[in-house]
Amino acid sequence: MMSSILVAHVVVSIVAIVAGLPVAADLLTGRLSRWTAAFLWTTVATSASGYPLPATELLPSHIVGAISLVALAIAIVGLYRKRLAGWWRPAFVISSMLALYLNLFVGVVQAFQKIPALTALAPTQSEPPFAIAQGVLFLIFIVVVVLAVRRSPRVGAPPNVFA
Repeated sequence: MMSSILVAHVVVSIVAIVAGLPVAADLLTGRLSRWTAAFLWTTVATSASGYPLPATELLPSHIVGAISLVALAIAIVGLYRKRLAGWWRPAFVISSMLALYLNLFVGVVQAFQKIPALTALAPTQSEPPFAIAQGVLFLIFIVVVVLAVRRSPRVGAPPNVFA
């Protein structure tokens, strides 16, 4: 049976991913919406909530969580404090999309560990199906970031994002 902290971590992770997808779509069209705040704060929660989970040593998930929290700090400062002025605009896009990518990266890892059909394809996660899935995800991330930086809002963000 899963502990309540693990259940909360999984739920908030799923919410963060679900909230992040419209943020990526918004950035591709040069807009921001209220999804942005939901994505940023649920991703902070998912990155931070992984640390209290039982572990006897430093795990790759801890490193991914730390990278995500640094990226989120940059995104949050860029959006709320600097209001996307100057280089904070591309810094926001890159760091927020990095946080989404890391959520999805971990999601793929978990899917290959927990879904029997995927586990059968890549039981050690060193097999081609796993590498292909992660490679496709990475390529999509690169394309989204490049396009989003080009199309992101150039003069601050709409006031509703700061609510």
